[in-house]
Amino acid sequence: MSMLQQVSVAKKANVYFNGKVISRSVVLADGSKQTLGVVLPGEYEFATAQGEIMQVISGEFEVLLPSQTEWVIYAAGSQFQLAPNVSFSIRTAQISEYCCQYI
Repeated sequence: MSMLQQVSVAKKANVYFNGKVISRSVVLADGSKQTLGVVLPGEYEFATAQGEIMQVISGEFEVLLPSQTEWVIYAAGSQFQLAPNVSFSIRTAQISEYCCQYI
């Protein structure tokens, strides 16, 4: 879906890694939460507090999933899922966008 309908958007951005990763929290009409973000070129490590489905909107990410030793490429239009309470790394060589759905 290219548009989120009937949402509330947080005015304050979530800013990480000295402004190289920025997202906005979005609450849907059913109360579920998502974040829409932009990642500048670089390599970053994140931790999850709850399960997540990460959809790549534009660009591409190389992702090192928990307990894995090989990076996997996720291009625009693809997604990957993360369990709660895990760490994972992403790297990108281009400005890339994502939508994170919390599950």
